[in-house]
Amino acid sequence: MKNFIFVLLIVCITDAALRAQTFPSDIWHEGKLITIDEDTLRGRVKYDLDNDLIQIDYAGGIYTYGARKILYFEIFDEYFEDYRYFYALPYETSGNYKVPILFEVLYEGHLTLLCREYISTETVPQFNPYGGRNIYSTFKLSYNYYFVSKEGRITQYYLKKKDLLTIMKKKSPEVKQFMKNNNLKYDKRGDLVRITAYYNSLLDA
Repeated sequence: MKNFIFVLLIVCITDAALRAQTFPSDIWHEGKLITIDEDTLRGRVKYDLDNDLIQIDYAGGIYTYGARKILYFEIFDEYFEDYRYFYALPYETSGNYKVPILFEVLYEGHLTLLCREYISTETVPQFNPYGGRNIYSTFKLSYNYYFVSKEGRITQYYLKKKDLLTIMKKKSPEVKQFMKNNNLKYDKRGDLVRITAYYNSLLDA
């Protein structure tokens, strides 16, 4: 009975913690939206990248826009304490058919770095003092990354070092050395921004 009560307590605590988790997409942010008709709307913005939708609290009402109706939107994200910028760009999803989807711009230059965030699930073991192990799931903020060439071609980046150096093949020896000198990882968001900025600086030189 004591073991059962302990396990039940752990489950309840875990469920409460999962419900309490808050991610940027759950929050209203101050921002602005530019529609496909080039109208500018300012207000509180909430986004849903999974469904390529945003909501804006504007002029006393809440309006929903899909990626087909959006050129651009920006928010001030208190979660990151910074401004974030998003564009609706045509992307080939299947069958050589391109549709607009929403991307966040992390760095813009000759080679532009984009991302799309999503909520991933991790399985975590929980040990208890009475022996045995409980398994529960937790959520975390994750990202898919993309590079855009100067010609506008969007390529998804699957967090492999070889692929990164291929994408940056014009300056791959310099990029490889820069990563080594600064202990930068090819699969970390902040490091990817620094690497992309460095690559662009080489092209500007």
